[in-house]
Amino acid sequence: MSAALQLQDSRERFYDRLMPESIITPNHDWLACMLASWCDGAGVLPDYLGLEPQHFKVLTNHYFPSVNFPEQAPSGSKLDYSRMLEKDDLVNLLKLYSKETPETDWMIAIIVAGSLGSDHLWQDLGLWSRPQLSAMLHYNFPELAAKNNKDMKWKKFLYKQLCEAEGIYVCRAPSCEVCIDYPKCFGAED
Repeated sequence: MSAALQLQDSRERFYDRLMPESIITPNHDWLACMLASWCDGAGVLPDYLGLEPQHFKVLTNHYFPSVNFPEQAPSGSKLDYSRMLEKDDLVNLLKLYSKETPETDWMIAIIVAGSLGSDHLWQDLGLWSRPQLSAMLHYNFPELAAKNNKDMKWKKFLYKQLCEAEGIYVCRAPSCEVCIDYPKCFGAED
């Protein structure tokens, strides 16, 4: 059996143990996917999923009260700390498009931590597919997600939003459609 299939199988078994009969909110399901991956060493999320320790405890007790999670990332963190300069800007961008709730604040912290990884955002978060990430962003940040009307890769889209907010336009082409890097921004994320 390939390593990818073993990871998927192990992750899915852990996910099945996490999910009760009823789902509290759609975030409940996505968090279960991310935690199953995180506990299996997939993704790049750091200790406490990038949350403050007390917030991690509240989140896990709220959604998964009968499960004891490790506090430290089982695989060790694989974050690109050179992107830390934009961390506050990314938090502020996501807050601008969200409702002020503890659940949304948790999701913002986790998304920002995942944004420091070097793969596609859905992979760095430990989600199982790009459509899961799209649904999660549309649920938590509907107005921001709607701006991605050409289906740009999410991490590129978020950082492009930061650049545009600062009036920085680094693209060489007058529009994405004529850019030679189009496949890097809009191609498949397998």
